[in-house]
Amino acid sequence: MSTTRAVRAPHVPAIVPLLNPLIRRLLSVGLPFGPNVLLTVRGRSSGQPRTVPVAVVEIDGRRFVQSPFGEVNWVRNLRSAREAVVSKGSEREEVSAVELSPEERGPILRDLLMPYLRSRLAARLAHWLFKLERESTLEEFVEAARRLPMFELRPHGQREPVNRGASE
Repeated sequence: MSTTRAVRAPHVPAIVPLLNPLIRRLLSVGLPFGPNVLLTVRGRSSGQPRTVPVAVVEIDGRRFVQSPFGEVNWVRNLRSAREAVVSKGSEREEVSAVELSPEERGPILRDLLMPYLRSRLAARLAHWLFKLERESTLEEFVEAARRLPMFELRPHGQREPVNRGASE
């Protein structure tokens, strides 16, 4: 009998689909709900716009959206469309979405979660969602990031940053 436990793919808690319509209404009229915004993405099969509340976080002037529940429909749609509309109340912005590799998103995930991992209550939630702790290594954050898709959201039309060190 093996003692190694496979890490299960994250699943969406039953309460999330129940709360999403309420959160969507609050955000659509501009009421603040933390870092949450509405993300509207073209459906990969239907072509119809699909709107979901998501948390968009900013680090060093860059904006990211990450799925704590893994490969959900909005992730698949955003991966296919590579663009979306971010809105809150009457504010709307067209963005391009660039999916990051696990190696890119591991350090970002660490930076995003570390303030929560320092809080006793928030650390429990972060551990439940991400299976990470304050003492987790960068490699553990990268491993967690393999199960947790993340996109950088850029103003529509903004080009990929140039990697100067690669060709010089």
